[in-house]
Amino acid sequence: MLTLSATVPALQPSHMPCREDGVSSSSCQPGWPQVAFFYVPLYLIAIAQGADKPCGLAFAADQFDAEHQGERASRGSLFNWWFFCMAIGISVSVSVVGYIQEYVGWGLGFGVPCAIVLCAFLVFLLGTPTYRLYAPTPEAKSPFRRLARGLAANANKTGGLSASHSEEEEAAADARCVLRLLPIWAASLAYGVVYAQIMTLFNKQGRTLDRHIGDGLELPPAALQTLGPASILLFVPVYDRAVVPALRWATGNPSGLSMLQRVGAGMAVSLAGAAVAALVEARRLAMAREHGLVDDPSATVPMSWAWIVPQYAMMGVADVLAVVGLQELFYDQMPDGLRSLGLALYLSVMGIGGFISSLLISLIDGVTGSGGGDSWFADNLNRAHVDYFYWLLAGLSAVELALFLYFARSYVYKHKPN
Repeated sequence: MLTLSATVPALQPSHMPCREDGVSSSSCQPGWPQVAFFYVPLYLIAIAQGADKPCGLAFAADQFDAEHQGERASRGSLFNWWFFCMAIGISVSVSVVGYIQEYVGWGLGFGVPCAIVLCAFLVFLLGTPTYRLYAPTPEAKSPFRRLARGLAANANKTGGLSASHSEEEEAAADARCVLRLLPIWAASLAYGVVYAQIMTLFNKQGRTLDRHIGDGLELPPAALQTLGPASILLFVPVYDRAVVPALRWATGNPSGLSMLQRVGAGMAVSLAGAAVAALVEARRLAMAREHGLVDDPSATVPMSWAWIVPQYAMMGVADVLAVVGLQELFYDQMPDGLRSLGLALYLSVMGIGGFISSLLISLIDGVTGSGGGDSWFADNLNRAHVDYFYWLLAGLSAVELALFLYFARSYVYKHKPN
């Protein structure tokens, strides 16, 4: 998905056909059939990810017995290492596949991920005899109907009516599990807004910096995109093998931190990361002004790429804490038959956060760019003020953290943490 977007500008349809002799020209553009052939697979990938991401992780977590203390603790590690593997995939996609597409060809560049997916599917099928498959409980056979009944039962109790059957009471208690998570979900949306900047504005910053290592080697722009996944790859083993045992000894909690404590810690690190990004961008702008590069958007600012490593690293650490914490929270606290829905609810935090980020950027760009002035997001980054936007994100993150702590203090776990 990261590399597909690079082909979109070249696929704008045109009424001017290509030359019949097959020789390409500047006016030779793909027609509607070619564009449709591109977009259909693109949306098929989106549909596949919408099904695979919540259901695959829920199925993997179901392989651990929640009633067994050891397996329950191991399930917490599953979420860590699942995210670790996702970071590996992103790193390979950005670096290796990106290099193949840039210097070898797009056909092979798309063929490599296709082969990897086929191999992964075969490995999944080979593991079929070892999977734990649970017989569906009565509540899991029709979870959405049961949820609707639970919501109706809660509404009746609020209106002064009492539920007449124990089954209705049980359905109401499923429904309450879902309702308790909604304030946590809403308070987490600002995190999704900050998360959306990792692959957008962070990269625009990095492209203007001096990317040399020593006197000769120059990092390609795509290499900077691996800094976030690289920090995840470094921190997950440290967290799972060193931090968790130390916290387990200190707190007595088998997971080290409770799920809400972990999410809150990630939000705090994300807030700090946004502030660091603002400070680094302010310094980059000052260097551009000092060296007379304000009106030269293609110039390299004499400032090392190492300056943006801390913000990438802090966002990677924040992801390991907050993203993995949200995954485990929305899986563990949902009713048994709705756990994949819970993970889909977690994924919507990132999706809706991305939409909010786009809306904010569009609104701010229109307001700050009116009257002939330079927008915060001017095409010439040396005249823009992305640092102001980062400070805005830091402020939103502070409000988010305060709301999260307020809701978390009154949250009652479905399974009380040991």
